[in-house]
Amino acid sequence: MTGLARAVKSDIDACRDALKNATNPRLHVFIATSPPIHMEYKLKKTPEEVIDIAVEMVKYGKQYFEHVEWSAEDASRTDLKFLAAIIEKVIDAGATVINLPDTVGYTMPREYGAMFKYIKENVPNIDKVDLSCHCHDDLGMALANSFAAIENGANQIEGTINGIGERAGNASLEEFAVALKIRNDYYPYHTNLVLKEIKRTSDMVSKFTGMTVPGNKAVVGRNAFAHESGIHQDGVLKNAETYEIITPELVGGVHSNSLVLGKHSGRHAFTDKISQLGYDLPEDKLKEAFKAFKLLTDRKKEVTDDDLFAILTDIQTDTSNVKRYQLEHFQVQYDTSDQPSATVTLLTPNGETKEDTSTGSGSVEALYNTLDQIFTEETHLTDFQLNSIGQGRDALAEVHVSLTVDKKAVSGRGSAQDVLEAAVQAYLNGVNRAIYQKKS
Repeated sequence: MTGLARAVKSDIDACRDALKNATNPRLHVFIATSPPIHMEYKLKKTPEEVIDIAVEMVKYGKQYFEHVEWSAEDASRTDLKFLAAIIEKVIDAGATVINLPDTVGYTMPREYGAMFKYIKENVPNIDKVDLSCHCHDDLGMALANSFAAIENGANQIEGTINGIGERAGNASLEEFAVALKIRNDYYPYHTNLVLKEIKRTSDMVSKFTGMTVPGNKAVVGRNAFAHESGIHQDGVLKNAETYEIITPELVGGVHSNSLVLGKHSGRHAFTDKISQLGYDLPEDKLKEAFKAFKLLTDRKKEVTDDDLFAILTDIQTDTSNVKRYQLEHFQVQYDTSDQPSATVTLLTPNGETKEDTSTGSGSVEALYNTLDQIFTEETHLTDFQLNSIGQGRDALAEVHVSLTVDKKAVSGRGSAQDVLEAAVQAYLNGVNRAIYQKKS
């Protein structure tokens, strides 16, 4: 487990305290090195001062952490001679990993690879450390730059699941790992990543962050293994390898959703299925999940793996034992010639039942306006996203919201077969999270 810190003692202290009980804790400390963009305008430091700070903070961090990673922020726009000089000194100070990030996603693969080659050839003690790359995707080059780095000496790749991250995101970890596997004839390297867990991990990250995976996303997108062209379909039916260089099974997917559970499925079949999906729930959570499953089968003929994943995510992300607000009932009146109105009834922890009515430009706004009138907290919606879980008219709706509760930013999610119910549950989930965090 790694803590990220600016080149400031208080940040390093915070990492030390946060990771004091962690297994194999690491520190990652960074400072900007590009003149004049970062050193002069942001840090207001001379190159010599930046070197002194970097060395001092690596030495300070080394008191608490065996492994210290040092990053040259905006390395791809840093003078190479200066970069080599500061790297040599932080290695002498105790750094065990040197990270050269393309912080703003500016550089091209040939340039990025050349930077690693230069450092390998011009830093005399570079063999004492691991060399790491960290690429952003502002120009769509994050993955290509990562491969350029390993071609020139990098042996650590920093990336994210689904390519999430600052601005346009980071290098997609699952794309890198699968490309390395598929093209092992070209790259003599390997990772210990369990590739069959990719799809489930991708789904989990998507649900927790509210960032939907685009359908045409490589490796994990909905269309990654879909073949629409008649020529492609004919070839795949004859031999999958004609147009399929990656099998769905490699990343933990299947060619189509397996519709194996339904209304008549019992607890044993349900337990066995979620075990196959990798879940091990305590008895109370298992009962709760099975109850939600049976309620879903009353309205949905067949339950897919995606449906189960939504249920299990809801069960496991309920962080408080007693929710601050619980939905009792809601009703929406909508007419194309009239303004929508909504009535909502909520149960509060003290046993009080509160009901209110409001209007809005649409049904969701009417519901949220009503909820705002019931809440004692000050709430403000900042983002609303609606997605479908699975396919077909009976697919579950999933809503992600971002909001502020008493000026504190939180997120919420909710899923239901009815879009409006999912919207209400997401808003309640966000507010309940804020209250739980405040109490904690």
